[in-house]
Amino acid sequence: MFSVSVWLHDSAEADFGRARTLVAVTARPDSNFLAACRSQPHEVTPVWFMRQAGRSLPEYREIRGPGSIIDAIANPDLSTEITLQPVRRYGVDAAILFSDIVTPAHAIGFGLDVVPGVGPVVEKPFASRDDLQRFRPLDAEADTPYVLETIDNLVAELDIPLIGFAGAPFTVASYLVEGRPSRTYTKTKSMMKGDPELWFALADRLADLAIESLLSQIAHGAEAVQLFDSWAGALSAADYEKYAMPHSARVLEAVKATGVPRIHFGVGTGEFLHLIAAAGADVVGVDWRIPLNVARSRVPEGLALQGNLDSSILAAPWGVVADEVDAVLAANGGHPGHIFNLGHGVQPETDPTVLERVVERVHAYRG
Repeated sequence: MFSVSVWLHDSAEADFGRARTLVAVTARPDSNFLAACRSQPHEVTPVWFMRQAGRSLPEYREIRGPGSIIDAIANPDLSTEITLQPVRRYGVDAAILFSDIVTPAHAIGFGLDVVPGVGPVVEKPFASRDDLQRFRPLDAEADTPYVLETIDNLVAELDIPLIGFAGAPFTVASYLVEGRPSRTYTKTKSMMKGDPELWFALADRLADLAIESLLSQIAHGAEAVQLFDSWAGALSAADYEKYAMPHSARVLEAVKATGVPRIHFGVGTGEFLHLIAAAGADVVGVDWRIPLNVARSRVPEGLALQGNLDSSILAAPWGVVADEVDAVLAANGGHPGHIFNLGHGVQPETDPTVLERVVERVHAYRG
């Protein structure tokens, strides 16, 4: 296992007017995943899958029950079991907490839910300065105790690292402003460009929520964290650098002192991976659009990469899948800083037995 020591640190930063709890984690010496996060030598390429817990697993569908995913997240015993299911089935090298990037915004009463088949839906979208009053600071221990209880359960159960996570300010803001998932982000971009002062105020509040959430997860035993900026690729590089990157950077910087590896991921960000990296992370997530060797040429030396099998390929015959897995591993070129993953999340129709074979093949690879 690992040892955890907790201490209080008085922050003088403007966005922290109270004591913060930071955590020092002594990493598992035998974790291939944590070693790869730090680009350190290890025995086999570690693998886990975004959205590995949930909808593609029949055992998940058996226990999930009716209602919103928010209801399932609020049930620590259920969330613990859902998190553990893919660990048992696949033999992955890391578990990821069963939760959602909108959990903190929901917990402070912003008025949103996650609708099956749709995603986050906001009853009254964010549209004006008056809506800033709908935010208050997140107190994770009081507002999301169910998340922390789930982490406590998992830390006691797991013999592999647990990944905590949060949504990056841009991606969460896009849900709050659009009111639901969007393909065009028209309202979001209009606010960014038309009223940047309001946009920055919103992004600052969302950064605060993410920081509090991540620090609380780490304090309870998460050994790595991932910042999901899933929809950052909807922006140009210039707009990302101006309107999104500073707020993600603030989140990642606030977590740095804990010493846990920080993964930063976005879809469609291949053309500005250097900015995703510059926001401050130990691991840069790469989607399926560019090979890993190209991605590595776009980030500073010493950073690890995570990815990047196209999840759609999993529906192809096994021979095709195997070749694609090998191509990803070959593109890494033996670099110690590589965590095998998909270029985005597991799709609902994915056959779990294919993912089992992918894990076996990655672990057996010695190219």
